Amino acid sequence: MRKSMITLIAAVWVTGLATVAVAQMVDGEITKVDEAAGKMTIRHGPLKKFDMDAMTMVFRASDPAMLKQVKPGDKVRFEPDKVNGQFTVMKIEKKK
Repeated sequence: MRKSMITLIAAVWVTGLATVAVAQMVDGEITKVDEAAGKMTIRHGPLKKFDMDAMTMVFRASDPAMLKQVKPGDKVRFEPDKVNGQFTVMKIEKKK
């Protein structure tokens, strides 16, 4: 009985972690890319993770290579996060 309970608790805990680890991808459109500053401006939908409505914001790129992959007018899906107090794009992909 005790072993079954421990197994059940472990399964619930692991499932909870998997849910937390799922990243939120947000739809947006690139309006500006500033490679020198390491930033991009994105007109985006709601950022539920931050309880923010749709708007246009400047984001840092977590990897400078991202800035070469996009240009103004590109429709994208991206994963936003807050790193050292600054909104940052962790992952980005062009929409097809």
